[in-house]
Amino acid sequence: MKSNDAISRSDRVLVAAMAIIIATASAAIGASLSYHPSTNKSLAPPLAVAAAPAAPTTDSVLTRLLAEHKCLSEVLYYEARGEGASGQKAIAEVVFHRMNTGNYGHSICAVVYEGAGHPGCQFSFACNSDRNQRRDDLAWRDAETLAARILTGEVRLANATGGATNFHAISASPDWADTLEKTTQIGNHIFYKGAGRSHDS
Repeated sequence: MKSNDAISRSDRVLVAAMAIIIATASAAIGASLSYHPSTNKSLAPPLAVAAAPAAPTTDSVLTRLLAEHKCLSEVLYYEARGEGASGQKAIAEVVFHRMNTGNYGHSICAVVYEGAGHPGCQFSFACNSDRNQRRDDLAWRDAETLAARILTGEVRLANATGGATNFHAISASPDWADTLEKTTQIGNHIFYKGAGRSHDS
């Protein structure tokens, strides 16, 4: 017989995080839909500008938020599930550093799945058959929880990787490693920064 105590802390954190994401999105959309500019005719006529795109529907915003959460969860799980929270946060930093450069995509999913289905994808799990294997339920739940906590700001990334945009496992010796600046090693990954567009482990 299950009791209330059977609900794990990670379940509660994930539910709370998703509730915050949904509430934030709903508030932003509500504010944008309820805004009505002044119609005071004494003001100078506005300059001609291109029409702004229609506000996205709540469903599309929530769908995108959930997709971004899933993509971040997947990269944490497949690239660093055995590395603990510090190793997973380091991988998350690489994703956000790449997104901030503007050279790898402008969303988490665009960064994570850049080149997927083609030789040279940026994260190995996006190109190989790892996603076809059964996930470890506990490790997946941990990755989902950490991803939600990062996205809601409950867990802040502290730039432990020194601005890294690339990494590889210590067991690998990629030819691009000598072209970038090594910043640190966290767990079983070595991190790099630089201008090149290289492949990760």
